[in-house]
Amino acid sequence: MFLLSKPPADRHTPLEDVQGILVGATLVALAVQFLASANLMTGQIAGLSLLGSYATAWSFGTIFFVLNLPFYFLAVKQIGWTFTFKTFAAVAVMSVLSELLPLALTLDMLHPALGAVLGGILAGVGLISLFRHGATLGGVGIVALWLQDTRGIQAGNVQLIFDLFVFAFAFLLLPAEMVVWSLLGAVILNLIVTVNHRRDRYVARS
Repeated sequence: MFLLSKPPADRHTPLEDVQGILVGATLVALAVQFLASANLMTGQIAGLSLLGSYATAWSFGTIFFVLNLPFYFLAVKQIGWTFTFKTFAAVAVMSVLSELLPLALTLDMLHPALGAVLGGILAGVGLISLFRHGATLGGVGIVALWLQDTRGIQAGNVQLIFDLFVFAFAFLLLPAEMVVWSLLGAVILNLIVTVNHRRDRYVARS
C-alpha cells in the first residue's frame, strides 16, 4: 500500500494554488461589480482602470489587463517566473470575470456606503487569497509584495500610499462624495491586507 506524499507544511500543491487564485480573482471581480454599481472606485491599478472606464469607452477589464503589462518585467526580474505566471493568470481570470459578471449580475440600487464596505471586504479577502498562493493582481501589488519580502515594509501600507495618489486624481473626475466613500472601501481593503498578510505570521510559498 502506497502512501500519498504530502507537500511541506509551508508549500501549497498546484491544485491548491489553482483554487486559491480562482477564489481570489473571483472575489475581487465581485468587489469591482459592487463598486461600479455604486459608481465608486478603488485604489491601485484597479482604481485607475475604473476611472478609465468611467472616462472612456474602454471596459474595465481591457484597461486593467493593459495597465498591468509593464509590471511583469519587475515581477520576472525581482521575484521570478513562477510568481509572474501566477500573477498573469490571476489578472487574466479577473479581467475576464469582470466582463462576464455584469451579464449575470446587476444591482439596481446600492448605497455608496454599503458598496464601499462590501467592495473593500471582498477585495481585501480576495487579495489575501492571491498573496498566500504566490500571486497578486499585478501592478502595485507586485511592488508591495517585493518590498515586504525584501525590505520588511508592510504590503498594505505600500498600497495605501499609492492609493492616496489615485484618489487625489479621482477628485478631478468624480463627485467628492463618491471619492470619500471610495476611500473608505480602500482603507478597509488595505487594513485587511496589513493585518492578515504578514511574513512572520503566515508563510506559504509554492
